[in-house]
Amino acid sequence: MDVLKALYERRSIKEFDPMHKISSDDLSTLLDAARQAPSSYNLQHTKIVRIVDREMRKKISAAAYNQPQVLSASELFVLAADTKAWQKKTERCWQNVPEKIRNFILKSIPEFHQNRPWIERDEAIRSASLMAMAIMLAAKSMGYDSCPMIGFEQEPVKEAIQLPNDHVLVMLLAIGKGVKPPYPKPGFIPMEEFLFLDHF
Repeated sequence: MDVLKALYERRSIKEFDPMHKISSDDLSTLLDAARQAPSSYNLQHTKIVRIVDREMRKKISAAAYNQPQVLSASELFVLAADTKAWQKKTERCWQNVPEKIRNFILKSIPEFHQNRPWIERDEAIRSASLMAMAIMLAAKSMGYDSCPMIGFEQEPVKEAIQLPNDHVLVMLLAIGKGVKPPYPKPGFIPMEEFLFLDHF
């Protein structure tokens, strides 16, 4: 499936086949695709916590208002992002570029982030969101369905996954085989309310 087809056909699915398992090869392909997503300064802020323990799923389900996809999806990912990625071994993120470029970027990273906590948080969330979309499109192209979720209480999920203090919780992402066709797309705002030329 090409990217445009995956984009147009991807929907947020609420009901998954609870008996379906994603093969280890497909899971590996999906996670490798996730790593291709762009991130600010290539810092790769996003961390995926794959929830495999059934009791953990139940805890997260309770925090997510018992939405059925948490328990029925083949895979449940918790996407978090490291707000301090810019301080952690950044040289490994730029090891494959020419030295002159690498040195320039490595100098720029702290200059961009230092004393700007809103930048730390915003860039981490943006990077995780880009990865989430990459996962969803890859999943669709592989014949799977997905559902990104922000409808959950943060604190119980943070506690369950033992989220480090310098990370932010971004979303839950359910992946699996949908068992019920989605409703038609609910509708789009007019193009003139979406696209502007030069200014509002």
